[in-house]
Amino acid sequence: MNTYPTYKDSGVEWIGEIPSGWNISKLKYISNLFTGNSLNQSQKEQYESNNKDHIPYVSSKDIDVNCHTVNYNNGLRIPPKDNPLKICKNKGFLLCVEGGSSGRKMTFLKEDVCFVNKLCCFESNQNTKYQYYFIQTSNFQSKFNLSLTGLIGGVSISTLRNFEIPFPPPQEQQQISDYLDYKTSKIDTIIEKTQQKIELLKEQRTSLINRTVTKGLNPDVEMKDSGVEWIGEVPSRWSVVSLKYLFKIIKRISGELGYDVLSVTQKGLKVKNLDNFQGQHSMDYSKYQLVFNGDFVMNHMDLLTGYVDLSNKTGVTSPDYRVFSRVNRNTNNNYFLYIFQLSYTRRIFYKFGRGVSNLGRWRLPSIEWEYFKVPVPDKDTQQQIVDYLDKETSKIDKLIDIESRRLDLLKEYRQSLISDVVTGKVDVRDKVLM
Repeated sequence: MNTYPTYKDSGVEWIGEIPSGWNISKLKYISNLFTGNSLNQSQKEQYESNNKDHIPYVSSKDIDVNCHTVNYNNGLRIPPKDNPLKICKNKGFLLCVEGGSSGRKMTFLKEDVCFVNKLCCFESNQNTKYQYYFIQTSNFQSKFNLSLTGLIGGVSISTLRNFEIPFPPPQEQQQISDYLDYKTSKIDTIIEKTQQKIELLKEQRTSLINRTVTKGLNPDVEMKDSGVEWIGEVPSRWSVVSLKYLFKIIKRISGELGYDVLSVTQKGLKVKNLDNFQGQHSMDYSKYQLVFNGDFVMNHMDLLTGYVDLSNKTGVTSPDYRVFSRVNRNTNNNYFLYIFQLSYTRRIFYKFGRGVSNLGRWRLPSIEWEYFKVPVPDKDTQQQIVDYLDKETSKIDKLIDIESRRLDLLKEYRQSLISDVVTGKVDVRDKVLM
């Protein structure tokens, strides 16, 4: 590992020492920083287009958090004539500065785009690719995270403009960005293949569960039409039953504090950390509803509508959630958990919702939930299916875990490499790119 001959104190604690020939600047002196424009639902409908002569409109969801690629073809494009929206130009870059993806989603642009107000554009007549790599360093990421404010988490543009950046001579900036382009492209290829493998494993897991809970374990059994589109054919001895005959919605208000507060997320039922203000909060958790071991808890609000988990603890959860438990002794909770956690089921639950989703008022009515039909084998068969799926999904989960750890290591190596090079810990001026 080559280092520079001499170093000096940068004068900025979070950057540390830099090579003697480098300087320190603030972002506002080398780049123009500005956020974009949000679109309401009617505007999105107005700008629905795949016209390649129009300007792509991108939001944070269009940016891949791992490889930092951007989807230019999301179906939203702005006509260039009389365009009322801000534009981030080709060879500028975007950084998410608000919300859950703050500081994590970023992309270097290969064409002009219009963009959402949660994204910040960096434009400069200096080497923007070098600056783009700088915002990926652990130094910048730490500083950014310490600067987050507000309930949803964000860093203001005025704060961001005053962030310092190590500033090598122009020729050296180009050498650094060329080197990192070469090295990160190789890493990104491996990251992308690893992501694809994880997604294939997840699809395999979903397909296995869906096939097993609707078709059973015997491929030679006689089948019949279930009469339900998402289920298709089921074994002839199975029933297809509405949830109202299997489960009962329960509303028990706790009336006192002192319980764990439970929240249903995309990763299942979690205990909220009330000390660091994660998630939604209430001043009075005594008005929350009780959840006991063996109860199902369903988030039926907004984008998480349809996410369900089975509680293995006692606690309280939001009065807006749906808590239900079995009323039929011939039901196996774990069998139905497999059904409820299918992505197919969640999509149907969301489809049955009512309200205005983009205004945060999307709800699944009780009657739609009660009349949702599911396949029901006899209790012994339910247990056999649970035992089989526990064993087979455990194998897939282990493979997913291995690939996920590999992905994390690749991302850590990528960031470590960028950090070392962009802050001058490693000298790449004489590196030959082959």
